[in-house]
Amino acid sequence: QVQLVESGGGLVQAGDSLRLSCAASGRTNSIYVMGWFRQAPGKEREFVGCIGWSNGRANYADPVKGRFTISRDNAKNTMYLEVFRLKPEDTAVYYCAADVSGGFTSFTFESAYEYWGQGTQVTVSS
Repeated sequence: QVQLVESGGGLVQAGDSLRLSCAASGRTNSIYVMGWFRQAPGKEREFVGCIGWSNGRANYADPVKGRFTISRDNAKNTMYLEVFRLKPEDTAVYYCAADVSGGFTSFTFESAYEYWGQGTQVTVSS
């Protein structure tokens, strides 16, 4: 079992930057990939990006490339999502997820992840 807890969300203004955290606990040595997703009001949850837990290699959804940065600190079992130049359309609940199977070649789909956090709300005012 892996437990995930997101933090760092809040109400910010357009143009601000924000760093979200996802703290993992439990069987963290079994994590293969961790990902970030977000769900805006009235929309389906969408992939934001992911990072290889051992190699630190990150991939991003096209809409967020250049503004979002994913990193991880293995010693702290924590993944981060830094968002720059926030826009009102970034308003969403942000979720982190973990894959422990390593059996997928694509991690852009929710079904690739076995564990999920409860989400953290990010609201961007214009």
